[in-house]
Amino acid sequence: MEKGKIIVLSAPSGTGKSSIIKRLMDYPELRLGFSVSATSRAPRGTERNGVEYYFISHEEFMSSVEAGAFVEWEEVYSGTCYGTLKSEVERVTDAGLNLIMDIDVKGGLNVKKTFGDRAITIFILPPSKEELERRLRGRGTDTEEVIRKRLDKADFELSHAPEFDERVVNDDLEKAVEEIRGIILREDKNMKPAEQVVG
Repeated sequence: MEKGKIIVLSAPSGTGKSSIIKRLMDYPELRLGFSVSATSRAPRGTERNGVEYYFISHEEFMSSVEAGAFVEWEEVYSGTCYGTLKSEVERVTDAGLNLIMDIDVKGGLNVKKTFGDRAITIFILPPSKEELERRLRGRGTDTEEVIRKRLDKADFELSHAPEFDERVVNDDLEKAVEEIRGIILREDKNMKPAEQVVG
């Protein structure tokens, strides 16, 4: 069986990446699978090991980093790390599924470096910086300080957009989903030829 592709989606907060991924999962012809991330934090509520995350101690996490077991990882808060294990990428792609990864810019570029042509990196852009700010404020869930931090981070992330294989502007959710669906179909040679893609 041929291995699946690795599809990386990166975007600034407020660009609609989660909504796009949710919609893409509805297309069985894309044969998408998700990897389970590892984290050094404790489980919350009803979270189960191997379902929401692989929960490992900080010491175990850092040992795995040193052993080169991660494709990408990040210390999000002091002592709290998240990352994608190489074994998890292989588990999904060895089953012939296309792995969809929702990771930050730095992680996305690392995945490309590690897997080369097996990975396709897609950067989702907001229609404009002003629209991004409007969306973040429209959520009504973040403080002014958090919004400012997210916008500063967005500047950094947007500056790396040219390093991605594909860039898709999300000014219309349906259109963006169709565009990304077309990219995945084109990239996966086991699927229908690109000219059969409607959109």
